[in-house]
Amino acid sequence: MDFYYLPGSAPCRAVQMTAAAVGVELNLKLTDLMKGEHMKPEFLKINPQHCIPTLVDNGFALWESRAICTYLAEKYGKDDKLYPKDPQKRAVVNQRMYFDMGTLYQRFADYYYPQIFAKQPANPENEQKMKDAVGFLNTFLDGHKYVAGDSLTIADLSILATISTYDVAGFDLAKYQHVAAWYENIRKEAPGAAINQAGIEEFKKYFEK
Repeated sequence: MDFYYLPGSAPCRAVQMTAAAVGVELNLKLTDLMKGEHMKPEFLKINPQHCIPTLVDNGFALWESRAICTYLAEKYGKDDKLYPKDPQKRAVVNQRMYFDMGTLYQRFADYYYPQIFAKQPANPENEQKMKDAVGFLNTFLDGHKYVAGDSLTIADLSILATISTYDVAGFDLAKYQHVAAWYENIRKEAPGAAINQAGIEEFKKYFEK
């Protein structure tokens, strides 16, 4: 199972943790976007959208990290704990995953990436939107140990990849009591947590430049 990735990427780390959770070994294929490796003809044949992460499972190609996490949990999960079959429980997991994709991670990217990659000044409006997103997550976690339901799911892994990226960027999570408590717990409990930690150390280099 080939996995095209960058270790610093939060979406890539989410997939790696999910693979660890279901016991699947990934054949890691480092894909350096800065060198344009994602635009090579051989990669474009696999993924015409030329993005990472991309998974190839016995000839089946799939991209978008949360779709990959779902696929791995459904195909290789030993039970349905990571991605429940119950329609309502699954709907909550899906909601949290879409929230991560469209709000939590996106607002992080909207605020930090122009500063990192385009050397633009910080945008206070985008900073507030990012804080609001973490506030939403804090509300979701009020009274709950996990982000979606009573046990660890792929939503926890996806959001752990995102929140650990917030953390390494210097975002003050201590102001969000429930997020901070969840983060302290999940970073110890999550399968593949060491892989995630190694990846955020790579991402940290962007903030040290």
